[in-house]
Amino acid sequence: MSPRSDSSEGGDEDEVIAKSRDNRATEPAQPTPVSEVGDGSASKDTEEQLEGPTTPRQNGNSSGDWQPATALAHEEDGSRKDVESSDESLSVPDDSPSVVGSFSASPSYRNQSARFSPSMTSPTPSLRPFDRRFIARLSSSPLGSPRASSPAFLNNHSRQSSLSSQLGPFKNTEDLSSEPWEVIRWAKLKKLTGQAYSEVGKGKFGKPTCLTASAVIVLGTDRGLLLVFDYLQNLQAIIGVGTKAIEAGAVTSIALSADHLTVASGHLDGSIFTWEIAKASQPFLHIPSVDPSTLYQPSVDGHARKASVIHVGFLGTRHTALVSADDRGMAFSHLATRGLGAVGRTVKTTRILGRYPDNPRGPTKARKPSSVLAFSPLPLGSAEQATDGMGVVALLTPYLLVIVSTTPIAQTQFKSPRPKEVLAHGAMSGCLAWFPSVKIKSRPGASQTSVSLPKLVYCWSNVLTILDVKTQEPSDPADRDRPPVLEFRPRSRWKADEAIVAVQWISRSVLAVLTITQQLKIIEDGSLKVTESFDLMQRQIFHLDVFSKQLASLVETLDEEDQSMHGVVADAFYSSFRSYKGRLFLLGFNDISMGTLSNWADRLVAFVENGDYIAAIQLATRYYTGETEKLTVGLPDDNELRHSIVQEKLFDMMTASLRYAFPHTRTSEGILDAEHLDLLVKACFYACLSMEAVEYLLNDVFDAYDDAGHGSIFVEALEPHILAEDIRSIPAPVLQRLVNHFKANGWDSRLEELICQLDTSTMNLDHITALCKQHNLYDALIYVWNQALDDYTTPLVELFRLIKLAISPSVQDEVDDQPDLLSAQKLFPYLAYVLTSRKYPTGEDVDETKSLKAKADLYHILFSGKTIIWPQGGKTVLTVAEGDKEPSFPYLHLILRYDAASFLSAMNEAFEDAFLNGVSDQQTKGLKLDDGQVFGITVNRQYVVSILLEVMGSEDFSSEDTIYLDMFIARNLPKFPQFILLSGTALQRVLVGLCNYPSEDIAEDCQLSVEYLLSIHRPPDLNSLLPLFAKAKFFRVLKSIFKGEKQYSDLIETFFVDPDGQEDVFDAVGDCLRPGSALDETQREAVQAVLRNHAQQFAEIEATRAALTIEEYAPDLHLDILGAVDDDSHLEYVYLAAILKNTKRPSRRAQTSFTSRYVRLMCKFEPDRVFEYVSHMQSGDLRLEDVLPALEKSGVVDAAVVLMAREGKVQNAMSRLTDHLSTLEAGLHGLLTSLGDISKPLEPSGSLSTLLEALNRYTLVGVWLCQGQTKTKSTAPDKETSRRSSKNKHAALNAEETIWLDLLTAIIQITRNVTPATVVPNTSPDLASPRQSAFEALRTTVQTAFSALLTSTSTHPTALSFLAILRALLSHLSSFSPTLSSLRAVLQSIFSAYAHEASLLSLASRLLDTSHYASVNRARAARDAGWRPRSQVCEACGRRVWGPGAGTAIWDAWEARHKMANFKAALGPPSSTSRSGNYYGAAAGLDPASRSAAAARSAGSNAGARMSSRDVGRDARTDGRAEVGGKGKGRDRRGGDDDEREEPIDENKGDETAASGPGPILVFSCRHVYHVRCLERLKANGRAVETGEASGGSGRHTLEGWECINCK
Repeated sequence: MSPRSDSSEGGDEDEVIAKSRDNRATEPAQPTPVSEVGDGSASKDTEEQLEGPTTPRQNGNSSGDWQPATALAHEEDGSRKDVESSDESLSVPDDSPSVVGSFSASPSYRNQSARFSPSMTSPTPSLRPFDRRFIARLSSSPLGSPRASSPAFLNNHSRQSSLSSQLGPFKNTEDLSSEPWEVIRWAKLKKLTGQAYSEVGKGKFGKPTCLTASAVIVLGTDRGLLLVFDYLQNLQAIIGVGTKAIEAGAVTSIALSADHLTVASGHLDGSIFTWEIAKASQPFLHIPSVDPSTLYQPSVDGHARKASVIHVGFLGTRHTALVSADDRGMAFSHLATRGLGAVGRTVKTTRILGRYPDNPRGPTKARKPSSVLAFSPLPLGSAEQATDGMGVVALLTPYLLVIVSTTPIAQTQFKSPRPKEVLAHGAMSGCLAWFPSVKIKSRPGASQTSVSLPKLVYCWSNVLTILDVKTQEPSDPADRDRPPVLEFRPRSRWKADEAIVAVQWISRSVLAVLTITQQLKIIEDGSLKVTESFDLMQRQIFHLDVFSKQLASLVETLDEEDQSMHGVVADAFYSSFRSYKGRLFLLGFNDISMGTLSNWADRLVAFVENGDYIAAIQLATRYYTGETEKLTVGLPDDNELRHSIVQEKLFDMMTASLRYAFPHTRTSEGILDAEHLDLLVKACFYACLSMEAVEYLLNDVFDAYDDAGHGSIFVEALEPHILAEDIRSIPAPVLQRLVNHFKANGWDSRLEELICQLDTSTMNLDHITALCKQHNLYDALIYVWNQALDDYTTPLVELFRLIKLAISPSVQDEVDDQPDLLSAQKLFPYLAYVLTSRKYPTGEDVDETKSLKAKADLYHILFSGKTIIWPQGGKTVLTVAEGDKEPSFPYLHLILRYDAASFLSAMNEAFEDAFLNGVSDQQTKGLKLDDGQVFGITVNRQYVVSILLEVMGSEDFSSEDTIYLDMFIARNLPKFPQFILLSGTALQRVLVGLCNYPSEDIAEDCQLSVEYLLSIHRPPDLNSLLPLFAKAKFFRVLKSIFKGEKQYSDLIETFFVDPDGQEDVFDAVGDCLRPGSALDETQREAVQAVLRNHAQQFAEIEATRAALTIEEYAPDLHLDILGAVDDDSHLEYVYLAAILKNTKRPSRRAQTSFTSRYVRLMCKFEPDRVFEYVSHMQSGDLRLEDVLPALEKSGVVDAAVVLMAREGKVQNAMSRLTDHLSTLEAGLHGLLTSLGDISKPLEPSGSLSTLLEALNRYTLVGVWLCQGQTKTKSTAPDKETSRRSSKNKHAALNAEETIWLDLLTAIIQITRNVTPATVVPNTSPDLASPRQSAFEALRTTVQTAFSALLTSTSTHPTALSFLAILRALLSHLSSFSPTLSSLRAVLQSIFSAYAHEASLLSLASRLLDTSHYASVNRARAARDAGWRPRSQVCEACGRRVWGPGAGTAIWDAWEARHKMANFKAALGPPSSTSRSGNYYGAAAGLDPASRSAAAARSAGSNAGARMSSRDVGRDARTDGRAEVGGKGKGRDRRGGDDDEREEPIDENKGDETAASGPGPILVFSCRHVYHVRCLERLKANGRAVETGEASGGSGRHTLEGWECINCK
């Protein structure tokens, strides 16, 4: 047995008996991509699964014909037909996600697009024709098509809605607990459950506690028995009856050997048994638990007694090699020898993880609690691996993942700590599962196979990690006999929302994860995508609390700062959640369930059997495209392979669905309603487009619908796919049905949009053109002519015909009633598109060669001046009646007569095309051009403008038409000055024409055009045009001209005339009047004159900005503006507020001139702000006589009081205040007397509350007045004013006391007079009424006044006498109240104020005492701590003052100190005349040396700080006189204010000095140390500084009157 050794990782709980290898892989920071790990790509291969049991039926795919309707999954006799797979590797589900459901039923069409876009009509003048671009109705828009999206992007189809269609009769299968189309189909094992969970079964065998499954299903019970069932749920064996297993307690773990012949069980008491299932009477092997007293013997290893074996497993193919783990964190490997029977075999047990409890007889060591949360040996796969013989075991503890190989010796292969991503304070859980190496083959029938790598999935709390295991091939042939080296590579990681309690591999690429809330999640390996999720809470999965007792210390104390702590330990689920070959087994509290992973064919069959063809088609389509789970349902990830498997079945399902929906016996009407037919056809569209089977869709599917009379449903479903360009060509029958249906519903615009999206090369041109002409689909007709025939002339001729009809006098009034004539407007977007190289009406780019010819044709027709014969060899295209004379440029003339604005707007777009710059020879090289096209390529912008001027200069066109030509020229001349040249006369005519616009609707367009033209052309007689511009109200033009001509006064004048943009006048005024502007003095005066003339208008635009602008640039204009707005007081107030309040630094003149005016207006508009404003004003800013009437009129008495007090009229201010208080008294008394309903609660906004608030506010104003006067007199007392005057009505009071008396008298009189009106008779005390609220408010007012008086008298006792004021108050009150009963309430208020003040003072005193005591304690502690000297030598003389080498003087001083202490104790306490704690200077009974030392100490006590007793050991106290004292005071706590001091050192007395020692030392807070004698000597030399403070300086470097010379 290997010796025990401690593991260095994971705490003390883990002891791995292994030789750790240095080259073990560590967990990488980032997961490795799927494609780089394992078998390369799970998408290309399907697994050759292990052979399963023969009893249960295996589902698979069918390689035979896919049968329609109900016969699809049933034979003719109704029996179920198994769907066999053509390849065994596809019969068992392998890898992929699953979402039950299909696509959503029907795309809801968005609102139909407008039939006729405004941009296609003639641009009205208000639409700015030259600022817009023609947009055809069918052009692609960045907002996308208004149609519904392709069904490929529809939402999932609802299973409930689809099932409601009931395409076929619903077929009940056996009573399953889940729907058959779900990824996992659950079934309760009824027979097995009945035997194990019945009352008889539980009484006979005990309750099931754990489960495992492979070729058989084995249950463990709480009586120590094992029950073995086959897949027919027959009980094959009862193991353990009559054996020691019953005595070992409940079964806590089970394992089956690789050949399914032997089963192992772990028990509650720590015992392990193995049994041969065929011979189960006696155990094959018994590994008993170990007595705890023998655990510490070197030869003993094993599970301690009462340690539950919670994990057990077989190693490899051997029945005698096991591994196990218990709940105390111990894990062992067991190897039994071969022998005769269980008795003849010996078992060698080796500890591989954990540590035994501390030996009570030895030293104990604290260790972390631990347990084995998860445990599993690596099973054998179908492919041989080097790991098969190594006995690899994975163990998961709360701290580490450990992978150990047990053969040939126990050895650590890999360690990984708990990841940091674990959810903080979440549930502690752990689980893991191996998937072995298996053989895989690439394709069905392929002979080559590959091998997948073993992999481990492990979970800590909510973090799941997948680890790949790879064997490194030895490079040296000599190393082939050595054990293989394993490489562990963490590949990917996934985080759940909650703790994971169990995990199992369903297949090589599919994981089943169970969370703590019993949510089952199906996850695909590689992508780690959750494909399905199930709630298993209702299945009541069996779980036990296994770990909480052992790991209690890890969760009981929750520390928010410790992220490693967990809130709870999760129960164990691993023994109730097992998988085997695509099946999941659940052990519940009351039953056992099995879940079978459905493959893709099973799911489709389930949908079809339930009559949901739509869901089946949609799900199959998603399988084909790979949009849903693939690996989970057994489909390969390889697209080509998956397509070959699914495609045929998908065609069969669509055909069967159509046959059922439209049976031949009822061709006129199907059995489905229109809604479900629409869902079906959309599903077929989605499927066919995914498979690129458009021909099947447009033939078979369309024929089925059209024959049944539902072709309209088909063509409506076809529409979004044409718009999305999924389908570009459709057969003639489909097109005919499409046109007829859309035309019948009036969907002309949608129909044209569809036709224009189709490929014209596949159309029957005669058929499509006939349809378009028949239904007046001109957009589609033009598109077909242009794209299919390269004919751009025929559409133009056709549109000429419509225009000719539209302007004909005979039909002009009926144009609105003839929709085909409205199509003439399509001419203008057609010209705009073609002349700018775009397809009409889609807006796509046109090939350069094709575009050049098209442009040449159109320019030739419009600007050649001749008529054309079209088609060639046909008739001449006329613009007038037969026999009439054609005008010059007939077609251009015709268009301009119809709509000049729209044509010029189209030409405005054409002018931006490079074609009019001139066509180079290189562009025409190799082109065959006819005569008309040769002429067309010579047309340029100059020619076009000249022709337009010529044509529209005739009398046939009025100003309503020619104005657009003027705008056209004015806009394009600045853009193309190098291509267009016009005379000054022509440009002058254009400007004049723009000024004489015929309608106000185009005034803005004309002004913009003038701005364009003036940007490049300056008329020589510009001033002559100014009246025209002014008459046309082209104010922007005028501003630009005046600014350019430096006519600034006219510029400002224009701002006042222009109704738009008047607010810009402030910036213009600022630019003109700012310092440093280009204006001279004359121009500045002219601008100011304009401002004076428009002063009121200037302020009315925005008073605040006007005031700020004038204040900054022209403050002299304030009076003019204020005079102009004198009639509008509010405007005047806003203007003044901007000057005096909003400006950062208003001019002194403005502040002094307008303050009184502003205050008067404030009294009118904002009286509540007057007091605040006046309070912040400085003395002299306001004259009292100017504002006092307004203040009194508005009732702003507080502001008046402030102003009067500021001018020294304190008594007058108090008089006004008391008068106002009397007014408030009258109001209060009257209001309280008139109150009828005394029980009505007081509303905060009521009149009474307003009066009480005013009373309180003015009381505070009076207090402010009295306190201010008192403070002034106390700081600058005047004998004349402070003496008590006999002339005063209160002869005993001075002036300050008098105003206090007046205020108190007024308040008390109000209280006395109003209090009777607040009495509420016969009312409950708890009833809140207005009168009671008034009484409380009056009482509070009196208390406030007297509290203020008390504060003032205590603060200024020399200026005020509280007793004198109180005496005078009582005397005054007695004059009109002879009895005290009438003053009782008032006196109570006074005394309440004093009691309140006393309680506050008492509380404050206690708080201050407490704080002071704490501060003194801190100071004393700091003083006692002392300072450690920076060095051992004096900073002045360099002599050592303490420490080694300091001499014997310190010892002598210490002895002298003790003698002095003994003498003092014998003498008794000091006399009353001595200072407390001082030593006696004259020490009787001491020798002269001792007396000298005492004197030195006395001197040192005043000059230095002592070293505390704590510092003696480390600082070597020097003579008892080097004292480290507290905080610069240097006071000796032991006493010493003796006046006897040692004399300064005499240099001639060296021997005496040496004998008596160096004397006391001084240590400053800066830690510099000096001899006192040295400081005195330096002082005598003028170098030392004495602070002159007897008790020490206040600075950090001062002490006892001295200052550190190094730090001063």
